[in-house]
Amino acid sequence: MCGRLRRFVFGYTTVAEGRTYPRSGFVEREGVRYLGQSVLFVTRPRFDELRAFLHGLGIDHEVLAATVGNRVAC
Repeated sequence: MCGRLRRFVFGYTTVAEGRTYPRSGFVEREGVRYLGQSVLFVTRPRFDELRAFLHGLGIDHEVLAATVGNRVAC
């Protein structure tokens, strides 16, 4: 489960037949910022996507409302 969460959040790279294939993670999407260990800032449009992923794996999480500049996160 840890591996799936890490790949979802940060992405991963595979190598096949000498070619490299990078896969973008959730933190690279618009409206998502990695703030530190186990802390993501996620705007409302991205929040439902993250929550669905976490619920699908049964990962417990905490949600706090916050603002950074003019952006509001859930």
